[in-house]
Amino acid sequence: MIMKRKMIPIILMLAAGAVTSIITFIKDYELIRMLWTLLIVLIIFYLLGAGIKRVLDLFDDQIKEAEEKEEEGSVIEKELGEEEQNIKDTGEKEE
Repeated sequence: MIMKRKMIPIILMLAAGAVTSIITFIKDYELIRMLWTLLIVLIIFYLLGAGIKRVLDLFDDQIKEAEEKEEEGSVIEKELGEEEQNIKDTGEKEE
């Protein structure tokens, strides 16, 4: 899943660049203006994609931390349950 996210900024940038190139060609921009527009759009959408990727990675990290805390809590409860069972077993044998 992480490898797929690695491509988000690049795919977003290239898609925006393709749309920009088509629109500037249809609107008959002059070459220098077309190239500057394309450069600006590529930079903006790459940064936007990088931001989206970072947010998704942060969400993943938070989910992993919550799962780890949940696992730690269940392990502690299980250990206490086994100890209580052992105490009950030894108490019944003594009687």
